[in-house]
Amino acid sequence: MAKQPMLKFVTVPRDMPEKRAAEARREDFNEIYAEYAAEKAKEQASRCSQCGVPYCQSHCPLHNNIPDWLNMTATGRLREAYEISQATNTFPEICGRICPQDRLCEGNCVIEQSGHGTVTIGSVEKYITDTAWEQGWVQPVTPAQEREQSVGIIGAGPGGLAAADMLRRAGVQVTVYDRYDRAGGLLTYGIPGFKLEKDVVMRRVDQLAQSGVEFVLNCNVGQDISFDAIRGKHDAVLIATGVYKSRDLGGPNADAQGIVRAIDYLTASNRLSFGDTVDAFESGALNAAGKKVVVIGGGDTAMDCVRTAIRQGATSVKCLYRRDRANMPGSQRETLNAEEEGVVFEWLSAPKGFAQADGAVSGVLVQKMRLGAPDATGRQSPEPIEGADYVEEADLVVKALGFEPEDLPKLWGVDGLEVTRWGTIKAEFTTGRTALDGVFAVGDIVRGASLVVWAIRDGRDSAAAILEYLNAATAVAAE
Repeated sequence: MAKQPMLKFVTVPRDMPEKRAAEARREDFNEIYAEYAAEKAKEQASRCSQCGVPYCQSHCPLHNNIPDWLNMTATGRLREAYEISQATNTFPEICGRICPQDRLCEGNCVIEQSGHGTVTIGSVEKYITDTAWEQGWVQPVTPAQEREQSVGIIGAGPGGLAAADMLRRAGVQVTVYDRYDRAGGLLTYGIPGFKLEKDVVMRRVDQLAQSGVEFVLNCNVGQDISFDAIRGKHDAVLIATGVYKSRDLGGPNADAQGIVRAIDYLTASNRLSFGDTVDAFESGALNAAGKKVVVIGGGDTAMDCVRTAIRQGATSVKCLYRRDRANMPGSQRETLNAEEEGVVFEWLSAPKGFAQADGAVSGVLVQKMRLGAPDATGRQSPEPIEGADYVEEADLVVKALGFEPEDLPKLWGVDGLEVTRWGTIKAEFTTGRTALDGVFAVGDIVRGASLVVWAIRDGRDSAAAILEYLNAATAVAAE
């Protein structure tokens, strides 16, 4: 009888890929986790219990067939593992790196609930696809038949790129328009290299270009080309712009020099990793070197900012968050990584203004908080503690308070593009259909700021709906 290759969680302990020492990783922007060796990947995959109801799969936005590709990895059938992984996920190597697995698949692993430590799903996923790239299994799309119909996609982030991939597989002609000089959206300019090295993103973009996707970069819709012109050029349009408008802070001296937006700070740092010259970094405006840095916010963007400041050589880095650690929206794994690297967290602390000297920020006016009654979401609402104010010294303050949608109908001069009261585009659930015929929308511009994996899911779902729309149009034309 063949030896059972799975169910080894009782005898084999959970073991993450080796993490570089904090002292070493503070010095560069390289990814902090090493790659699994083949035997280690097999060993960790074999811990899967192959449970009858795979909660890892049901709690993954893409419903990845995780138990099957863990089984394939454990039994040495790695190419099949890649094929299964790729069938539901356009960018598995990216999700393996940046998904908050502790809140999704791994956080719902059955053996985690039984006290044995979750299967290291994200690390195995990353290993599978990195190996697939090394072995040449990842190839440009070659559709069985080309179609004359074309789709214009506005936004080259994960949602737009996922849709582009699916549409090209069906032979549709795809053009992607993006305001930046490189495709990838926040994958390229928002997420630091220590979480997602940029060559990982660029090789996917190159693969899509080789598959026939046309990229029109440095293109601002509403300025360089009108939305109506894009609609007129294509048989359908997908809006996948993401949300880039930063939530702001008021209070005294909120306009002081040295108070910057997270998106500007992270974009400058990521541009440097491409070898670009960044004037705002050279001048010191977006450079933390030698400065006392305070980051305001508790999400994953805030974690990216504090860890970037450490690597830029800040003398101190503090993170202010108005709730406690248990109520923090960001990944607990990323918070731990930040603490290891020297970031200090000031919990239950909210900004109420800024101190300045000669027009430049010199500190944050901090109001200490306590948690009161739950709000509409069930989370305890922070309440100020009277008389518990203090000034946190700072030479650079980064606002990482989340993102809101831009007013696209106004920016683009579009009539009939309906938005919600939050400013997001009103689109049909699962299909992304909007009120405009042949216009679809996906990702954060519909959901509000969310996870990359949800944008990928939306892009794939909407691509299927767009294909139905194009097929229906073809059928009508043929009558």
